[in-house]
Amino acid sequence: MSTVVPDINREVVITCALTGAADTVGRHPAIPVTPEQIAAAAVEAAGAGAAVVHIHVRDPATGGPSRDPALYREVVDRIRSASVDVVINLTAGMGGDLMIGPEDDPLRFGPGTDLVGAEERLKHVAELLPEICTLDCGSLTFGDGSLVYVSTPDQLRIGARRIQELGVRPELEIFDTGNLWFAKTLIDQGLIDHPPLIQLCHGIPYGMPADPRLLAVVRDMLPEGAHWAAFAIGRMQMPFVAQAVLLGGHVRVGLEDNLYLDRGIFASNGALVERAVSIVEKLGARVLTAAEAREKLKLCRRR
Repeated sequence: MSTVVPDINREVVITCALTGAADTVGRHPAIPVTPEQIAAAAVEAAGAGAAVVHIHVRDPATGGPSRDPALYREVVDRIRSASVDVVINLTAGMGGDLMIGPEDDPLRFGPGTDLVGAEERLKHVAELLPEICTLDCGSLTFGDGSLVYVSTPDQLRIGARRIQELGVRPELEIFDTGNLWFAKTLIDQGLIDHPPLIQLCHGIPYGMPADPRLLAVVRDMLPEGAHWAAFAIGRMQMPFVAQAVLLGGHVRVGLEDNLYLDRGIFASNGALVERAVSIVEKLGARVLTAAEAREKLKLCRRR
C-alpha cells in the first residue's frame, strides 16, 4: 500500500498582522493605535520570530481605521530606524468601504463609506515603497450589516499595474474562490510578476469559511509556482498555522485576526508569533528570518 506524504513546508515565513482596521480597540486592552505603538508591535513581533509585519494604521484620536500617508510614514520610519530586520507589508485595502443606505434609500450611503480609486489607495505605497503591499482581489460583503468592500476588476487592473511600476511585490488577498479566479486572470494578463505571492484569508464573513478541507481544495487551485500563505480568524488562527504548513504554505498570525492567546487570556502580537513558532517547529519545520524570507519570496529590500 502506498503512502501519500503531505507537502509539508519545511521553511516557513511567519507574517504578523499587527492591528488591522476592525473595531477591536474596545474589545482588547492593548490594541496598537498610535504610530509609536504600531511600530513597537512590529519590533516585538520581529523579535518573537516574524519575518514579515503587515501594517494598517489607525486614527490616534479615535482608534478608528485610517489611510493617512503621514501615519504610515511615521510607522515605517520608526521600524526602519529600529535595530531589527523585518519585511514591511503595507495594506492597500483601505478606501474600498461602501455602506449601503437604508431600505427606502439605498443610495444614501452611510457614514462608514470611504470609497476612493485604485491609485489613491496606493498613495502611501508609492511614497514609502515597502517590500510588499496587499491587493484585495475582489469585492465582498462584510458581516451581517450593509458594508460592502468594493474592489472591481477595472480597479484591480489599475492597482496591479501601478504596483508593478513601483517594483513592490503585491500580496494577492483571496477571500473567496472567485477572488482566486480573478487573481489568476491578472497573472495571465502579465500584471503580476512571477512568482505570485498569495494570501488565503479564511473565516471573514462572508468569504471562505475556516474549514481545513476548503484550504486543501483552494491550495490545489493555486497557480503553479506561487508562494502562498493562509490564515483564519479567531480561535481557528492556530489550527490554520498547522494546516497551512502541512499543506506547503506559509502562515500569518496577529491581533488583526485574533485577540486571544487562550480562552479568556488576551494575546499580544509577540505571544501569538511565539505560539506560531512553537507549532511550526513542532511540525519539524524551520522559521525563516527576514533576510531568508526576502530571498525565498524574491523581494527587494528597501531602506
